[in-house]
Amino acid sequence: MEALIAIVAVVVMMMIGVPVVFSFAGMTLILSLLYDVDISSLMTTGFWSINSVILVALPLFVMTGYLMQTGGIAKRLVDFVEAMVGRSRTGMGTSMVVACGIFGAISGTASAAVASIGSIMIDPMERHRYSRGYASALLALSSLLGLLIPPSITMILYAVVTRQSVAACFLATVGPGILLMILLSILNAIHVKRHLGGNDAKTPWRQRLSETASTGWKAIPALMLPVIILGGIYGGVFTPTEAAAVAVVYAIPVGLFVYRELDLRKVAQAVVEAAKTTGVIMIILVFSFVASRIFTLEGVPQQLTDLLLENFSDPVIILLMVNIFLILIGMIMDDVSVIAIVSPLMVPVMAEIGVDPVHFAAIIGTSVVIGANSPPMAPILFMSCRVGNVGMAGVTRPALYLMAFGAFPVMLVTTYWSPLALYLPRMFGFVQ
Repeated sequence: MEALIAIVAVVVMMMIGVPVVFSFAGMTLILSLLYDVDISSLMTTGFWSINSVILVALPLFVMTGYLMQTGGIAKRLVDFVEAMVGRSRTGMGTSMVVACGIFGAISGTASAAVASIGSIMIDPMERHRYSRGYASALLALSSLLGLLIPPSITMILYAVVTRQSVAACFLATVGPGILLMILLSILNAIHVKRHLGGNDAKTPWRQRLSETASTGWKAIPALMLPVIILGGIYGGVFTPTEAAAVAVVYAIPVGLFVYRELDLRKVAQAVVEAAKTTGVIMIILVFSFVASRIFTLEGVPQQLTDLLLENFSDPVIILLMVNIFLILIGMIMDDVSVIAIVSPLMVPVMAEIGVDPVHFAAIIGTSVVIGANSPPMAPILFMSCRVGNVGMAGVTRPALYLMAFGAFPVMLVTTYWSPLALYLPRMFGFVQ
């Protein structure tokens, strides 16, 4: 009961506008009072928990996203994808989905994808008769591929909080990410046919081939980033943290000297933005580690496990209840908060019913895609509205359509068909 009171308190504080960092601090203070715990000794545990080399990757990947956004890398990626997919009406929406997927394979953040891809693509999509509301909704769902396609900042946090391999968690979300990309592209094609009258004039294949070759040549430096990052990690050349450092070192000269859209002022701005974002995450992690320690000392995870197993004996029902809970809590918390609070509580429950922690990484990742686009909080959906210059009323219906027939089926398949998440981790030897 005390743990429930603390969690409700942090939710209420967020809903009334208390900053996330102070909400977590308040939750930790409430827990210490309810359980009569000396918080001063536990704060040391929290600080030691973030003393991790793995977490150095956070500011570096965030900074890479900002450098891509301001250094012309994102624009070249979009140009290449548009030329490859085609500049027809259907091709424009598919280009946004694929571009967000590629962007996610470099930066690992949804917000950076919304800002960079959205600012480039929403106006051209409107010229192809897409409504700004639908384009913004498609952007919101597609940008969250950055949480699934590795490297993913969310998966780094999950790995740190649950003591799992970062590389294994990266691999677990590849299958769900690719499946979501395919479903969003299919749903977009159906939307174009039903509501926009089908495709406009198609680009002749010779012209498309020529444009693909031209834009592909210009995009080679940008396309090498995911090759270097993922190839280096899974080829054993460097760790995820080293990969993040290599991404920054590579992105700066590409933006400065190849595309010539980056300057020292923008580099400094990227450093500041990365520091601000990472600072907030790190403070949240400190308090979440302290709260997790209190939960463990008081046996809360075991109590939660016993409660579920006493009321539900079927693992299928338990997983469905967990899915619903993750969606509901994701509606009122951002992805970092969900990972920080829910993961330590739920991993013991999952272990009790035979769900691998790496599999649960994919489950929680796909659920965040739905929660981050569901009111009342819906941080990514609100950000897409700002980028698309459209109100929530125009975005809500298409977003629900894309979630109902795209994101929700992916979450269910990921939850109940474990090979989608575990095939690649098993192939690389991370999971037995």
